[in-house]
Amino acid sequence: MEKDQEKALLGYFLPSGTLDYFDITHFVKDKEGLVLFLEEKNLPPAEYAGQTLHSKGFYPEVRVQDFPIRENKVELSIKRRRWEVHSTGEIVSRNWDLVMKGARLTKEFALFLKDALGRSSD
Repeated sequence: MEKDQEKALLGYFLPSGTLDYFDITHFVKDKEGLVLFLEEKNLPPAEYAGQTLHSKGFYPEVRVQDFPIRENKVELSIKRRRWEVHSTGEIVSRNWDLVMKGARLTKEFALFLKDALGRSSD
């Protein structure tokens, strides 16, 4: 199986809507379980439509436990992206409350991200 196919298959084990906002960059399977590395896509937040934003990299990686898969521990290594608003210099990130209201991500996963990452917007 090719790496792209493996990543697509792993997407079925993630909450609905996750791959709309994150790419699986890679994964590691070891004796303790599976670690999925998720990186937020460079898709500026909708609330900044019409403004020029530049990607400014990522916040530090956060690791959270997810539901086990077939008795294997699963961790998600999540890297959230941040952007700079060109006109103001303000650093912003995706507001998970707004994503949840837009229903493109399950409510449970949006709340999970908001709680796990400690903030809805920076």
